[in-house]
Amino acid sequence: MADPRLEVGFDEIGAVLASFKIDNSTITYSATASGGSSQVGLAVTLSAADTVKLAEDGEAVVGKLVKVESDNVAVVQIAGGMHLPGGASASLTLGKKIVGALGAGNAKGYIREVATATAAELGLMRGFIVDAGTTTEVWVIL
Repeated sequence: MADPRLEVGFDEIGAVLASFKIDNSTITYSATASGGSSQVGLAVTLSAADTVKLAEDGEAVVGKLVKVESDNVAVVQIAGGMHLPGGASASLTLGKKIVGALGAGNAKGYIREVATATAAELGLMRGFIVDAGTTTEVWVIL
């Protein structure tokens, strides 16, 4: 068995999963997509009670979309170590808390560091950035 100390990683450390309904607009079910949706792996936020959508710029990040079922219920990782994609030209500083961001072409479901000069974001920020060396797979802990 390989020594787990030889590789640094945070996947699934303290992982907490929860079920939510999807908005069926920014997140959709697809029987042919891995995990039931082409949006799996992106950052989500609340859009209504018990319902998630892809996070937009400056929104609170509830977690990472893990799986979508045919009944439009999703599994979301709401805590622990995870990868989330950084937004287009996003600032991603180690130790900074995160909020939602837009990706290329204004795509939703990405993250950036919180803009501390923007008061509205301070109440929405969450978690922190652990490693931003690969901007498409930023390590965060929520």
